[in-house]
Amino acid sequence: MRRLVRPLLLTALATCCGAAFAATADQAPQGRLPGWAVPQSYQLAFKVDPAQQDFSGTTTIKVKLTQASDHLWLDGAELKVSKVTITDAAGRTHAGKYVNVDPKAGVVRVDFGSTLKPQDLTVKFEYSAPLNQQLQGLYKVTAKGQPYAMTQMEPISARFAFPGFDEPGFKTPFDISITVPDHENVVANTRQVKEQPAGKGWKTVTFAQTLPLPTYLVAFAVGPWDIVDGPDISPDAYRSEPLKLRGIAAKGEGHRMEHVLGETPSIIHALENYYGFGYPFGKLDLLAAPDFEAGAMENPGLVTFRDWLLLLDKDSPARNVQGSFNVNAHELAHQWTGDTVTTAWWNDIWLNEAFATWMQQKVTMQVHPEYRADLDRVRGAQGAMSNDSLTSARSIRQPISGNGDIMTAFDGITYQKGASVIAMFENYVGEKTYQKGMRAYIQSQKYGNATADDLVSAIATAADKGEAFKHAFKSFLDQSGVPYVATKLEQKDGKTVLQLSQSRYLPLGSSGDARRIWGVPVCVRYGTDAHGKNGAPSSKVACDMLDQATGSMELPGASKPTWVMPNADASGYYRFSLDKDGLDRLIKQVGKLSDAEQLAYADAINASFRRGDLDAGQVLAAMQPLTGSKIREVATVPLDTAGGLYHRIATTDAQRARLAAWAKAAYLPRLEQLGYQRKAGEPEDDSLMRSSLASSLAFDFKLPEVRAALLKQGDAALKPTADGHLNLAAADPDLLGDALGVAVQEHGKSAVDALIAELPKTSDPALRNGILGGLASVEDPALAEQVRNFALTKPVKVGEMGMLLRGGRDTQAQRDAMWNWFTAHYQQILDRTGSFSGGRLPSLAAGGGCSTAEYDRLQAFFKTREKDAAGIGRGLAQTGESIQLCSALTAKQDPASILR
Repeated sequence: MRRLVRPLLLTALATCCGAAFAATADQAPQGRLPGWAVPQSYQLAFKVDPAQQDFSGTTTIKVKLTQASDHLWLDGAELKVSKVTITDAAGRTHAGKYVNVDPKAGVVRVDFGSTLKPQDLTVKFEYSAPLNQQLQGLYKVTAKGQPYAMTQMEPISARFAFPGFDEPGFKTPFDISITVPDHENVVANTRQVKEQPAGKGWKTVTFAQTLPLPTYLVAFAVGPWDIVDGPDISPDAYRSEPLKLRGIAAKGEGHRMEHVLGETPSIIHALENYYGFGYPFGKLDLLAAPDFEAGAMENPGLVTFRDWLLLLDKDSPARNVQGSFNVNAHELAHQWTGDTVTTAWWNDIWLNEAFATWMQQKVTMQVHPEYRADLDRVRGAQGAMSNDSLTSARSIRQPISGNGDIMTAFDGITYQKGASVIAMFENYVGEKTYQKGMRAYIQSQKYGNATADDLVSAIATAADKGEAFKHAFKSFLDQSGVPYVATKLEQKDGKTVLQLSQSRYLPLGSSGDARRIWGVPVCVRYGTDAHGKNGAPSSKVACDMLDQATGSMELPGASKPTWVMPNADASGYYRFSLDKDGLDRLIKQVGKLSDAEQLAYADAINASFRRGDLDAGQVLAAMQPLTGSKIREVATVPLDTAGGLYHRIATTDAQRARLAAWAKAAYLPRLEQLGYQRKAGEPEDDSLMRSSLASSLAFDFKLPEVRAALLKQGDAALKPTADGHLNLAAADPDLLGDALGVAVQEHGKSAVDALIAELPKTSDPALRNGILGGLASVEDPALAEQVRNFALTKPVKVGEMGMLLRGGRDTQAQRDAMWNWFTAHYQQILDRTGSFSGGRLPSLAAGGGCSTAEYDRLQAFFKTREKDAAGIGRGLAQTGESIQLCSALTAKQDPASILR
């Protein structure tokens, strides 16, 4: 990812080739490239040896020039262009000049030498460039001593690999050929169609032409890859030919892809059945990347993933197994929303990401209902609400003013909020109606580009809804914030009526304006006089559109008195409040609510706490009924809440002891029943529950019993085996990081040194994650600095750095130490991560802060550094605001309420 900030003055221009030309009069594009030069197709030829530091390439672009010009604008970064050849419509050729107008943003100009009339041109570039070291463009990684080269083009990193029009709105076919050493394997978006010698020790591999793609979806990889066949995906009503499926992994790892390849056909069939349109890209490769910045990338025909998501075996952690399916379903959903239909511009990236998130959850519920993707949706939305409660939050459909807006658009607002809003309006119009609209949208925009208006109109047409529906949908897309729906029951003329009002949810200490209106589809569950089959009172759901500041809803058949759950099935993206009587009634009904509704109830309690309406003692009391839930996602919410109170609100040993006793009484018996080792044939959810409980009880509350059990496993894992490696398999795979973390805290330097020595010798991604998790738990200040220094060294992959640098923030002393280290090593961090992670740098430095002093030093440091990397400005605003809100909340709370 790179910056879009483009200076106004074309001074100190760097040139590479050709005769001197006069500078053009127009200015460099500040945002999107001008529309008067449109690419029609690309021919990409690369020569890549992963063992080297550089690669070379030839890019030939057919361009339609729609107005007379003596130049064109396009994108290129760190490319050493040796020759530009312009061929006009008559077949005449002449040299062009490649000018790096804004090297930092990757904006270039090609001067023609004379004014050309509107016509079709062919522009050919010959160049070389470094294999990127920051996981962008065409980059180099090493696994088990073997070098590999692979791509990550999204969002705007294709310009590091080849010159072009690096925007999603320009979709064209690509012809790709790659020359590589004879012994290397090479894969790309499409199937290989030819291989031929290319001089001593080299071969050229040519691939079939792609369907129309934007530059950010071009993908290929070179190296000694294992290439393993998966099961062909059988034809169905929407696809007449079998679909070839393969796994691509680093040398020696291919056998570990059997599980994910076996799961993939069910995902493809589910997606084809939903969209009524067969997978269009001819073949499907899943690649396990040895190092990767993103979680995964939806390149058509060659989907790339962090290796731990694909390399699985019988001992893999349950979180990896479930994560593998969920992420695979997300990336494959992109083949329809994102690849077949692509956003026209980055302000609508939600059309790609929110829909892939929403669709993944539907597929997971269909294929693996035990994974409870329905609850993942609710939890994801609630996580997004934490960010969306900031006045500095971005909207789903965020205007793009520079590269920083592009870089920070891949966040919980786009993914989880977007998916929740989609699900809310799907619930409002009905699932079948929504599917009809989605199918029409895909068909009408197939192989092209779309905007939010295209999608919303398709759904409105399918639902026979007018402008009011469109306005309601867009009210969630075009403005930030979380609707806050206040409810109060009244009796009017013998009828039960729920009075509603809406505003923007703002936490204590926020400077935002609460006056904001959405079109909110409000659905409420309420008690009735009717009884179910078991004789227990039943309930009903009533829905209405609240599109004004106030409204009301009649509740027919409501019992007297009744109770109300103001977000039935947690289907709405909003928070709610109840008056005291309403809350008291709802608390008594919590056990009768659905699992999703219990999550919504818990969120309402936490939201009231953050508004200052409830104190810590009241929160614990309201959360208590959820601790006994059989559903992991519900049962662990109070534990997380208590952990936050322990670290943020409690100020005395007595208060912390009270919280620890509360957590012990509620959860230790459950953990002891599960035990500390995976049992043969146990449900994956038991493994996940064991991991959640053990981690929280050992690290948040420091329960001696739990720490002793984990330390036993950690000690066993730290004992060297006959081959000199640590015996990491001795720990339960889901507890490895926690077991090593307790050992690090208890044994100090000997454990830290052993793990640092082991990491370079370990290639298994799950074991590496366990080692990194153990090191991240270090508490001793000197050892914490040793671990942070280690994070900047070569044995720690660029994509792994965050695991080591985001730990140890619970106390002021820990945050001060992290701050001092970060500011002293800022340039090294920036150099290693590049601009790809610019928006995350402020939170890396000061995330978890909770005081005015921490806010002030953050602002002072970064205010003069916002231009160092794209996205720092937004990251600074959001991190700073989060610190201020935490400070306001802790100042308001009476910690003594914990002891009540």
